[in-house]
Amino acid sequence: MGLALTVLSACAGPPKPPAITAASDTRGRIVQVALTEWERWGRLTVDGWPEALPHEAAPENYENILTYWESVPEGGAIAARHRQAHDALIASLAYQSEDGSDGQAYGTQPAAPIALPSISLWAYPAWSAAFVSYVMGRAGVPDTAFPPSAAHAFYIDSLLYAASYDHATAPFLPHDPQDYAPRPGDLICANRANTTRLAGWRDRMAETGQFRPLHCDVVVANGGGVVQAIGGNVLDAVVLRRFPADRSGRVLPAPLDKPSFFVVFQNRLN
Repeated sequence: MGLALTVLSACAGPPKPPAITAASDTRGRIVQVALTEWERWGRLTVDGWPEALPHEAAPENYENILTYWESVPEGGAIAARHRQAHDALIASLAYQSEDGSDGQAYGTQPAAPIALPSISLWAYPAWSAAFVSYVMGRAGVPDTAFPPSAAHAFYIDSLLYAASYDHATAPFLPHDPQDYAPRPGDLICANRANTTRLAGWRDRMAETGQFRPLHCDVVVANGGGVVQAIGGNVLDAVVLRRFPADRSGRVLPAPLDKPSFFVVFQNRLN
């Protein structure tokens, strides 16, 4: 696996954004929105499952996180709490910086600008599902096709139910990762629970309605032995990750100590 990740760095650069017009298909719009957000966060790119980013995301991205939260039904209250905490922290830092004087009265230099709080301060509650929900909504995907949610588990349950109820018309079809090569606009999802593994998406159907820590990324490219996907709250940021794939473009299993892929959702909205 280490060799595979080394090869990734050498042969797979980030995908170029597709040309999007008003008549572009839904897949293209989903990819464009994901790439736009990735650009907004500074084009952070990693191979596989690193322990840290090359550098921390800019704290100004705090506003983007609020936008993602506001795209899910449960998110308005969370965004409001974040704003309150952020404003209180900034006010406190400003007060401490001033300390009753701007410094100029004593012939010293004015105080330095206040350093914004680290982006990591807003990592909880986890906002990765809100990010995916934002991407789908911004791309024009109706809530009936992709129900926005603050938890991956619950929109996944909705997608699985729709596919089981009417396979022919379901907007997203689940596939086991070893059986299907993801395309741009698809979702690739992993199980983050440390206690029990999911052998496949059917295992998730057996526990429908129960919370489980999961994570999905939006696939933006697949080729050259690499699946490239963008996700939110990956090491506290929006990050493009490059996963090794086989010759057919199917993502390879994750290392045993990393979240294991259990489903790829084929986007059939077009």
